[in-house]
Amino acid sequence: VALTAEVEVERATGRVHVRRICVSHDCGLVINPDGLRNQVEGGALQGLSRCLGEEVTWDQEKITSIDWRTYHTLPMGFAVPAIDCVLLNRTEGEVMGAGETSITVVAAAIANAIQGATGKRLTELPMSPPKVLAALDS
Repeated sequence: VALTAEVEVERATGRVHVRRICVSHDCGLVINPDGLRNQVEGGALQGLSRCLGEEVTWDQEKITSIDWRTYHTLPMGFAVPAIDCVLLNRTEGEVMGAGETSITVVAAAIANAIQGATGKRLTELPMSPPKVLAALDS
């Protein structure tokens, strides 16, 4: 899987807007293109949520992000970026797996896009507005 992202960074707030994702997936022979596209795009959106907002928090004794009020995923109604999905259909060789592999590369692509837009490299998740602002101020 390979993925690139186009982002806009609000310098005043640190908010990152992902405008477009282009993702390509190679699982060998594509048997169900619609199902595979759903897996790839869904994984990219889950990766986006993990990259920009999801964070496990804890205090001295326990995890404190224990429900949907304290563990923040992308909210309902968020602006879904345009997703270009390219499926490589290789008919020779073995059929390979096609799980939500795209989730694994989203953070790196967004970090690269943020660096391209701002010159600042973020290396810690989530890339929340306070962390982006801190990077911009450094």
